[in-house]
Amino acid sequence: MTVMGARITTRDVAHVARLARLRLTDEELEQYTGQLAAVLDHARDVELLDTAGVPPTAHPLPLRNVLRDDVVRPSLDRGEVLAAAPSVEAERFRVPRILGEAP
Repeated sequence: MTVMGARITTRDVAHVARLARLRLTDEELEQYTGQLAAVLDHARDVELLDTAGVPPTAHPLPLRNVLRDDVVRPSLDRGEVLAAAPSVEAERFRVPRILGEAP
């Protein structure tokens, strides 16, 4: 086991599990101790990287908007649309009540 992995113990994992209100078996404690040690080893590897010349970023790849530009254009005539509706009330579409709601 690496240096970072040696720092975490089954007792540490049991403590974290208790704080999270998780009931773990002895086998699960052993399994999760190894997995958490591997995660901490990886975090240590990342921490050791020289990032002095690397600017902070929010995303590793450049993002661009894939949507078209908004263009103002005339919309449908309200009267024509409502005239085609099966039921209209107060210049809006009238739809049936749902879920047993009383009128």
